[in-house]
Amino acid sequence: MRDKKGSKGGLGFEGSGGKETSREHKMYGRAFSFTPFTSLTSFTSLLLLLLALSSCSRTVATEPGVVTFLIESMPANLDPRIGTDAVSQRLDSLLFSSLVELDAQRIPRGDLAERWETPDPATYVFHLRSGVTFHDGRPLTSADVKYTFDSILDRTVTSPKRGSLALIRSIDAPDAFTVIFHLREPYAGFLWEIARPAIGIVPAGSGADFSKRLTGTGPFRFVSAEQDDSVVIERNDGYFGGAPKISRVRFRVVPEAVVRALELRKGSADVEVNSLTPDMIPVLRGQPTIDVSDSAGTNYQYIAFNLDDAALSKREVRQALAYATNREEIIRYLYRGQAHPADGPLPQSSWAYEPGIRRYEYDPRQAERLLDAAGFPRRAEADGMRVKLTLKTTTEESSRLLASVLQEQWRKVGVDLDVRPLEFATLFSDMARGSFELFTLRWIGANNDPDTFFEYVFDSRKIPPSGANRGHYRNPEIDALLDEARVESDREKRRALFSKIQKIVAEDLPYVSLWFMNNVSAHQKRISGVQLSPTGDYDFLRDVEAR
Repeated sequence: MRDKKGSKGGLGFEGSGGKETSREHKMYGRAFSFTPFTSLTSFTSLLLLLLALSSCSRTVATEPGVVTFLIESMPANLDPRIGTDAVSQRLDSLLFSSLVELDAQRIPRGDLAERWETPDPATYVFHLRSGVTFHDGRPLTSADVKYTFDSILDRTVTSPKRGSLALIRSIDAPDAFTVIFHLREPYAGFLWEIARPAIGIVPAGSGADFSKRLTGTGPFRFVSAEQDDSVVIERNDGYFGGAPKISRVRFRVVPEAVVRALELRKGSADVEVNSLTPDMIPVLRGQPTIDVSDSAGTNYQYIAFNLDDAALSKREVRQALAYATNREEIIRYLYRGQAHPADGPLPQSSWAYEPGIRRYEYDPRQAERLLDAAGFPRRAEADGMRVKLTLKTTTEESSRLLASVLQEQWRKVGVDLDVRPLEFATLFSDMARGSFELFTLRWIGANNDPDTFFEYVFDSRKIPPSGANRGHYRNPEIDALLDEARVESDREKRRALFSKIQKIVAEDLPYVSLWFMNNVSAHQKRISGVQLSPTGDYDFLRDVEAR
């Protein structure tokens, strides 16, 4: 199971960037040389054997309109005011609507709100759709919206999302279809903070036990949940956005990736998203009953530096490590092409993406020149090594494999890399305390929003426990630009500010950007219309058909 950590309200998650598999390290050979595979790994051979054996099993009966969806873990809490784990938020997006949602470029558009205006930079006036009802038939009004936010702020429910709403001073509901938010100060990222699924709207009066009797306004309604087994939802025929084409979805909890693959092959399950290892996908793609959907994603893998470290405080060293990293080869052989290189934290689909930043293509000679300039020449007495560094990562196999690749690639330019795999909780504790030289993780969803991401991760005032600037990156120009972007309401002016921020970050390099993982779904051919979003959510279920 991929580890995740809630970061800041609806901001996103951090994950270790991989899943446990039984694949062996020998797949790359003892010296770790990248060569095209001429034989299958032991894991893939085992999977092929299991798939072949499973092909003898009888065909599983399927019901038109009903989908069995495999997930890795049970959602922690489906109250949309509380749950921050990925599974909870992805299911909440199907059960609950929000005031606004984000389009493909991550620009807010109306959801429950038909429109809104900002009479001043600290005031947002939302006008709700008429005729929207909750799943139990109650009409949605402004009182429900006000109560949802007030219940978080006044601690009617204990919510980790409260911090992201701290700028709300008060909320008014002057009539049934108008909601007015008064902020303590201007904040241009407010709409992103409340966009679906960050804050789903619940009926007024919903208490701390709401997760036992969920009622929303989304395209599906809650039916049942059995701990560590399944969650069942069904079509909301009265959904204001148009009823889904399928009638029911059963989300089955299957922790083991091999078992999920076999369930798909056997036909006892219909679909999964991003829950299989890269090795499994080519095998399943060759099965006659299965299709694979593959699209560019936005989950962002990176390497972080501790800038208080004597060696890593030198920008030339950080840039050298970026040039010494052959991302294309890692993507091709470790991830089987199921990723695309990242130049920075923002994906190209973002409204604020800046294409003109400094890029670090694989160039070991340039890496060596930069290490020479930083004062780290090759030392004859140390087998030609220049500097020794320690990379902390999780114990998940793909993370350890990635660390082994980096160890080999960086050795070529004279960097002796010591790899220390840790359990995620231990790694996260070390990150928060600044007890690391380098670590690698993956941001899941957070990097789609430039307002909160750059502030939360690179503002010098967001060093833990105040934020996620764990590398202690300090740049007064970045701080000033973030302050300016925070209150600028004109999108083009904000785009220009974030362009400057991205260019500076790309030069200073507090992170080495590695890649964005593709979204990959293996599903039965009877499931049609699978169109994955860049964030890898489950919203595509609104439009699929199940024959």
